[in-house]
Amino acid sequence: MTYSGVVKVGGPADVHELTDLMISKVAVGPMDNNAYLLRCRATGEQILIDAAAEPATLLRLIGDDSVTAVVTTHRHGDHWGALAEVVAATGARTYAGRHDTEGIPVPTDVPVDDGDTVRVGHVELTARHLVGHTPGSIVLVYDDPHGHPHVFTGDCLFPGGVGNTHDDPAAFTSLLDGVEEKLFGPLPDEAWVYPGHGRDTTLGAERPHLSAWRSRGW
Repeated sequence: MTYSGVVKVGGPADVHELTDLMISKVAVGPMDNNAYLLRCRATGEQILIDAAAEPATLLRLIGDDSVTAVVTTHRHGDHWGALAEVVAATGARTYAGRHDTEGIPVPTDVPVDDGDTVRVGHVELTARHLVGHTPGSIVLVYDDPHGHPHVFTGDCLFPGGVGNTHDDPAAFTSLLDGVEEKLFGPLPDEAWVYPGHGRDTTLGAERPHLSAWRSRGW
């Protein structure tokens, strides 16, 4: 079946099958968070992005092959609500942006900086640090050698705008500047965006609206 990226809490995962990577998206919890299971097709190794909520749901998604790592995109509690239970069940190493680690109650094994690499089997993802939604939010970019990039944006970029900066003009400017410099600048329109909540989008769908976002201030 064709991947749509449309999922709902209590419903099945949607699976995006790439040449080297399988991406399973599931919605969990009262804030309709997205969690993403990434599986290297060559090795079977798996990592989870955002153990947000519903540990039983996430552990069923993970299955018997377990996960080697759980990456938390940022410090907000709706993105790590199931982290302790998933780590206890799997023994996975924990990754998070260096400047958000103190806000995550589960210890971070690997603090992540801008440009660092996160591996799942033979697949490499590049972390980009964005400041504004939180001090240490990270985005993961998979530059698929067989196609277009795939970008896991947490709460930094959604269809229709950047993440919530709580009416702080400096935080908004920082986040939008970072998104433009580190995502829209180097990546093509075809780059697929997997946000922390809701539906997916592409950079091409959002690019024409950047100036309008800046003008409105959110």
